Amino acid sequence: MSEPQANSRTSATAVQQLARFAAACRDKGLPEPVADDVTGRVLDVVGNCLAGRAEGGPAEAVLATVRAWGGHPQSSLFGEADRLPAPQAALVNGTLAHTLDFDDTHLPSVLHPSASVVPAALAVAEETGASGEQLAAAVAAGIEICNRLGMASYLPDIRNSVFFEKGQHATSICGTLGAAAAAALLYGLDEGQIADAMGVAASMGSGLLEANRTGGTVKRVHCGWAAHAGVAAAALARAGITGPPTVLEGRFGFFQAWLDGTCDTEAMLGGLGERWETLRTVYKPYPSNHFTHPAIDCALALRADGLDPADVVSIELGMPAPTLRTVAEPREQKIRPQTAYHAKFSGPFTVATALLGGGGLGVYLDDFTEETLTDERRLKLAAKVECTADERASDIFPHAFAAVVRVRTKGGSTLEKRVDSSLGGPGHPLSREDLLTKFRLNAARSLPESAVTRLADATARLAQAPDVRALFL
Repeated sequence: MSEPQANSRTSATAVQQLARFAAACRDKGLPEPVADDVTGRVLDVVGNCLAGRAEGGPAEAVLATVRAWGGHPQSSLFGEADRLPAPQAALVNGTLAHTLDFDDTHLPSVLHPSASVVPAALAVAEETGASGEQLAAAVAAGIEICNRLGMASYLPDIRNSVFFEKGQHATSICGTLGAAAAAALLYGLDEGQIADAMGVAASMGSGLLEANRTGGTVKRVHCGWAAHAGVAAAALARAGITGPPTVLEGRFGFFQAWLDGTCDTEAMLGGLGERWETLRTVYKPYPSNHFTHPAIDCALALRADGLDPADVVSIELGMPAPTLRTVAEPREQKIRPQTAYHAKFSGPFTVATALLGGGGLGVYLDDFTEETLTDERRLKLAAKVECTADERASDIFPHAFAAVVRVRTKGGSTLEKRVDSSLGGPGHPLSREDLLTKFRLNAARSLPESAVTRLADATARLAQAPDVRALFL
């Protein structure tokens, strides 16, 4: 790990290099694979927002709060008829995008870039009447910057991000800067102002992960607040507020404040515009914490082979060691989650769910409700799950999510399934058809079938859209 060498008069600082990259995305265009990838990011976020709107919960509180704030109607809300000022719309839609824990994940930084960047970009694109091409450039730049900041904190020797080691939510912290860059591009800011927007945003990002362990609804607001703060930072930069040029590498800058000075310069800045971390961002097939996905895959495979849950005596779930504190501890809360959302962060509960039933692509939103939370059959099966560290899964993590499930049956047999890359991950990516199926299932929770089809078609033609407002009509 090293510090960015960017303080001389002849070299640009880290934030200036990121701003130059962002401006090039807008002014010079995107490589075809990246432009194509962005369409899927937007589709996935919109579907997640619409499914989240149907669920209610914390998003209702956020919506009530921002409506009370008032302001000029600039940008749309998914699943609602009214419009709000762009920062408020980004707050609501960003909360919806992350509220179901169904949003995409970048590996190996293990953060969720699209849930902050896409809502921010959509809000400003609608406010400014941007084209689909301009929106795509902003989304690509914002996601790439978010991912690069996350990668700068990754320590190969501990196979984890320093953010996570310290209990910080890298998604919302890095997502604030990514959202600011995206918004700044759509506001038409130049390189210097884009750097200022990120410099201002660095004072606004935050997020703690304790809610993953013991509950609380605040984590579902993290991406919304990052989107809101990113739009606000870009608007402030447009009005003349400036940020420090050494906001990332400085003595009192981003990396010192959050990560005790840790920074992998090459991971953050190397090959900008050539090596795209955006393309290493994987989709979720199941609406639960991504660490649970390989275990779900194993359980679904055992079920497909004919395993009867009534025959189960015990289940051993082997996982990457760094993930145990998130989805296995404290054990008493993981085998009997206190809320449906908390159940999404439970290895034992999600394994039991996959063995007993599931919709969508295997496990779906209807598997995480107040009814399933009190289903004694499910809870008894979850109590039979013992989570342990698996060496092979730990070696693979976090470049892919791996697990092994071993089941001992009443007949004395031991059944085993191992997955080295979960469905949706780098070794088993979701197809476009899978992604469209996920979108249709999610969007149908808030919209009639005709509207779902129209929205899917409009997103597919996003690059040719002269005005992104077509997405909201």
